[in-house]
Amino acid sequence: MTNDRLPAGSVLSVNLGTAKEFEFTSAPRTGIDKRPVDHPVMVSAPGRKGVAGSGLDGDDVCDRRHHGGDDQAVYAHAREDLDAWQAEIGRPLAGGSFGENLTTTGIDISGAVIGEQWAIGETLVLQVSDPRIPCRTFAGFLAERGWVKRFTQRAEPGTYLRVLTPGPVSAGDDIRIRHRPDHGVTVATAFRAFTTEPDLLALLVGVDDLSPEAKSSVARRAPIELDADAEPA
Repeated sequence: MTNDRLPAGSVLSVNLGTAKEFEFTSAPRTGIDKRPVDHPVMVSAPGRKGVAGSGLDGDDVCDRRHHGGDDQAVYAHAREDLDAWQAEIGRPLAGGSFGENLTTTGIDISGAVIGEQWAIGETLVLQVSDPRIPCRTFAGFLAERGWVKRFTQRAEPGTYLRVLTPGPVSAGDDIRIRHRPDHGVTVATAFRAFTTEPDLLALLVGVDDLSPEAKSSVARRAPIELDADAEPA
């Protein structure tokens, strides 16, 4: 438990996407092109994945097989990480450029703990669920050579969040850490476990606040990794 009276960071922009036709996607259209808005946006739990889309009113999610639903209701990415990428690729990256709903500042998203709860504004409470895993649509949208590999190697993926208490969100809202689990498994650690460092999967066993899909992946893969690390008889 932490003191939720002191802000850990703030929302720099709230970004919504309108469905558009796009070549690099498994669905006919995509809402990855998200743009900052200048008004409060209501956030609520959207419902079951595969049926429901985004948790933000007015935000389109088209490929609902792979995106959206309660455990991916909101996607947040740090402005500080966007700035680092902006310097590397040599072109501006506005809020929403990575398809994120919330562009944050002052909060270490990669260091956030799975299951951590964020109180935002007056009523909204979100909970860190899974790291974002880069996909073909993301790579095509950024149009950077080797983007999935580069993004994966950086291991600063941003995080999906589920909605615990609905409420509005606006640019400028404080983000306060209301609760942080003791297990210490961070967004960055989970991302590396699912991508480049499967030996870390053992750390994710028993992390209940991962999505059901992520927990299923851990259950399938972690025993294999543990057996591989065992001493020969």
